[in-house]
Amino acid sequence: MTRLFNDPAAFADEALEGFAAAHRRWVRPVTGGVVRAEATPAGQVAVVIGGGSGHYPAFSGLVGRGLAHGAAVGNVFASPSARQIHSVARAAHGGAGVLLMYGNYAGDVLHFGQAAERLAADGIDTRAFAVADDISSAGPDESAKRRGIAGDLPVFKAAAAAAEQGLSLDEVLGVAERAGARTRSFGIAFSGCTLPGADHPLFTVPEARMAVGLGIHGEPGIGEEALPTADEAARLLVETLLKELPEDVEGPRGQRAAVILNGLGSVKYEELFVVYRKVAALLGEAGVEIVDPEVGELVTSFDMAGVSLTLTWLDDRLEELWRAPADTPAYRKGALGSPEPETEQAPATTRGQDTGAPEAPAVPPASDASREAAGTVLAALDAVARVVDTHADELGRIDAVAGDGDHGIGMRRGSTAAHRAAGEAHGLGAGAGTVLARAADAWADKAGGTSGALWGTILRSLGTALGDQESPDARRVADGVTEASAAVRRLGGAEVGDKTMVDVLVPFADALAAATADGLSLTDAWDRAATAATGAAAGTADLLPRRGRARPHAEKSLGTPDAGAHSLALITRAVHGALLNH
Repeated sequence: MTRLFNDPAAFADEALEGFAAAHRRWVRPVTGGVVRAEATPAGQVAVVIGGGSGHYPAFSGLVGRGLAHGAAVGNVFASPSARQIHSVARAAHGGAGVLLMYGNYAGDVLHFGQAAERLAADGIDTRAFAVADDISSAGPDESAKRRGIAGDLPVFKAAAAAAEQGLSLDEVLGVAERAGARTRSFGIAFSGCTLPGADHPLFTVPEARMAVGLGIHGEPGIGEEALPTADEAARLLVETLLKELPEDVEGPRGQRAAVILNGLGSVKYEELFVVYRKVAALLGEAGVEIVDPEVGELVTSFDMAGVSLTLTWLDDRLEELWRAPADTPAYRKGALGSPEPETEQAPATTRGQDTGAPEAPAVPPASDASREAAGTVLAALDAVARVVDTHADELGRIDAVAGDGDHGIGMRRGSTAAHRAAGEAHGLGAGAGTVLARAADAWADKAGGTSGALWGTILRSLGTALGDQESPDARRVADGVTEASAAVRRLGGAEVGDKTMVDVLVPFADALAAATADGLSLTDAWDRAATAATGAAAGTADLLPRRGRARPHAEKSLGTPDAGAHSLALITRAVHGALLNH
């Protein structure tokens, strides 16, 4: 477990602050993460990677010459927000465009996609690529749904080495796509991981058993087997990966592969070496030539006791890029010459003092009616934060049935930050729309992940509908909720029946719209809609998840409601209480 921490909610920020202080030779902190200490050379594509904390040395430890130009770092096991990614990418941009790279998780896909849109709006040519190497999370016919695990490293490195050679943005993206298509990973674990401040792991493994086919966010494995010897574990890893080769690789004999035996957090290096001796022997027997193997902790999961094996099947070009030198805090290979002298030294900024993201603007003018409504909004967000805090442990338990168990933690971070930001805006005299917009950004920034992106979208849609000038009436609020429902479906791609928050949001929005059309007051209409939401949330227990981290463990979730749907239902009822008092 994680023993050394202060406030668990501040753990990720404090870890990043300490990392940057310890590695000034390589990195400098910017809002949302770190970038190289020296500015990206003019005309070089900037490769910006990122993901949640808890995976060190991914992602911040891989920033430096020969690898990433910047890393956006989210909260524990939660993707960075679009604003954080946008900030890091702007700071890393060298004039030739940005390639955003991340593991294939719903929250990362949403936030990096939104960041790419914002960068494009800024006039920065941007591409995005998700690594999807975990063969246990989806079959070959659905490889685009696979998770990104330790295969992040060889794919990131291939693209970054290509950028160092001066290739164009589209050429660097092409290299990433080639490396991604030729990378496969598979993992096993003997115990789950425990997040800072938690008193139990996200999942457990029975005595003398191991979990097989698991991700790096505390998700349970897709199955269990008897605890193996080191040689038996090596054989399982190798044989599983050799069963699925890239389409243009007819067989392993005569092929070259970059090999990574990755420790997930608490398997010691000596244990990894014992396993690797057998991995190397088995690959040799299969006729595979191993190129520059890596054995160690490269993409971790806090203190998880487990290992994963990654094979990247190389051609001449990919081998050149895999062998290329790199110099980062946590990954070094070969020798690099001295960097080109800077005509202007990059500023030695501290976290939150860079030029990546603008300061929050002054609040726009608001009518007296909208400022009064903002008080009701603030009361509603206070009710949201309180109900989430009360039920956070319950939400985590529900989420852990088939997911990674961090829904309650993320919702607590997001709702608390949203209430705080709303209070600050309200204190400055902001109207209802601005209060909601500030709350939306704070929720997305602090929660990260899928829920952060979606709740940010919900609050922002409501804020846009209410504005800062009009006196919000029931119909206007209902229209805002309807737009929020549509925006969440556009952004996340989920529909009713997928076992997500959409299964509650859609019937809630529809019931609210119908009730206000019938002439009910906002309080009465919200009451009717919240009742519909509660029933819809309970109904998700009978569904199989078709999206998100629970999808690989769909059968496990039968009989348990979706955590996101349940939290939304709780929130709608809590907001009704706030409306009764205002």
